[in-house]
Amino acid sequence: MLTVIDAVVRYGSIEALHGVSFNVEQGEIVTLLGANGAGKSTTLRMISGLHPPSSGSITYEGRDLTKIKAHELVDMGISHVPEGRHVFPTMTVEENLEMGAFRRKGPLGDDMEAIYEQFPILKDRRKQLGANLSGGEQQMLAIGRALMSKPQLLLLDEPSMGLAPMIVETIFSIISQIRDSGTTVFVVEQNATQALRLADRGYVMENGRIVFGGKAADLLHDERVRAVYLGEAIES
Repeated sequence: MLTVIDAVVRYGSIEALHGVSFNVEQGEIVTLLGANGAGKSTTLRMISGLHPPSSGSITYEGRDLTKIKAHELVDMGISHVPEGRHVFPTMTVEENLEMGAFRRKGPLGDDMEAIYEQFPILKDRRKQLGANLSGGEQQMLAIGRALMSKPQLLLLDEPSMGLAPMIVETIFSIISQIRDSGTTVFVVEQNATQALRLADRGYVMENGRIVFGGKAADLLHDERVRAVYLGEAIES
């Protein structure tokens, strides 16, 4: 579904991604792990057209994405939930969800109800302002808003950041449900244990490079991953 080959991203004279290559197959949950500053968020911004690569290739269902604008990628079926959620604070829950469908035409009632079925708390809060929601509710709203565009590929950036453990469990359960409903998910996540338990495959990024990848179950038991990302010492 998505293939990235030798992608380089620069911010001025600083090279943030150094020849990054990976792929995401349809129907998968794929996670990208790494420390702060490794280049994970830049990778998502690159895919969604917010910061196109200076070299390398990105193809989505066989189409080159490197020259396509971000809003056009939404039409192609790619939605991006950024780190920090970025809900519209002075808009209601309902208005935030409507903004997720700004590129679509026609009535939204059935789609709105589908979101409310998946996130019942949002239906209860539908007339509340985004600023008045809890962190977990804002994350659900950000995901729901992205789903309103009916994506085939959903990009999630740190969905568990700043949330209580019980809410994190709920968010990861929702991500699994999204995949089961037919949407492919590429998720950047610092909670490596949760991400690898959720995902089918994973990649590890260090200093703007993919250093290794594989099946999520294998990475969960890989000594390098356990020592660096899961906080477990390697047994001698």
